[in-house]
Amino acid sequence: MASNVEPAPESTLPYPPIHKDKKFVVLSDWDGTITNRDSNDYMTDNLGFGLEKRRQGNLDILSGKTTFRDAFREMLESVSANGHTFEECKEVLKKNILLDVGFKDFYSYCKAHDIPIVIISSGMAPLIRAVLSSLIGEADARAIEIVSNEVDVRPDGSWEIKYRHPSSGYGHDKSQAILPYRALPDPPTVFFFGDGVSDMSAARHADVLYVKEKEGGDNDLAAFCRRENIPHLLFEDFTHALRSVSAIVEGKTSVKDALAQGRA
Repeated sequence: MASNVEPAPESTLPYPPIHKDKKFVVLSDWDGTITNRDSNDYMTDNLGFGLEKRRQGNLDILSGKTTFRDAFREMLESVSANGHTFEECKEVLKKNILLDVGFKDFYSYCKAHDIPIVIISSGMAPLIRAVLSSLIGEADARAIEIVSNEVDVRPDGSWEIKYRHPSSGYGHDKSQAILPYRALPDPPTVFFFGDGVSDMSAARHADVLYVKEKEGGDNDLAAFCRRENIPHLLFEDFTHALRSVSAIVEGKTSVKDALAQGRA
């Protein structure tokens, strides 16, 4: 019998071992989800080709006119082409990107309850690690695993993204971080947090999908979930997310009942 399951894209980068012995696992997008704004959008809007062209690219991804991989590469190329080195971008982001107001408390709760947090990002690991370390400190930052793309920096200072899954239209197919948990004989409950078009590949596969509400209404992941009838919970920040996650972890509500609420 023919299978409708698409083969997994080949990864050019290693994965950390999955957390087989945990009851709950948090997988989260980084940019605009754990942080107050998307660092790649910030770079593109302020150092690259600007907001208008970037937003059109996101809309083209949502409508299927282009892939995330190609549109995202074009965004980042516009930053490098304007002469901004990778080290300069790193410093700009460290000065302008902040944590979601509730994330530190959320992180502390997960740490106290033995719930791993893994960042699943379409960004580049060196930028994420630099910003994360500056916001929560080196020790805690090292304890959080990052599954993302990488970067190739050339001798002349120019740079380009190195995709984890270059054959995939997502560049980094985030579903590949969730599906190994689904295959376990006794899988954990997987919470996934996201906000944008880079999270569409993961949206169908989490036990509980949290979609962050965005100022200005450009909530591309929420639009995708509504269109595809994917159950999800909207959340304003991680303070609200913590209330929802803790209720599930502590047995005060079920996954089904939580999702029925529609909002954390």
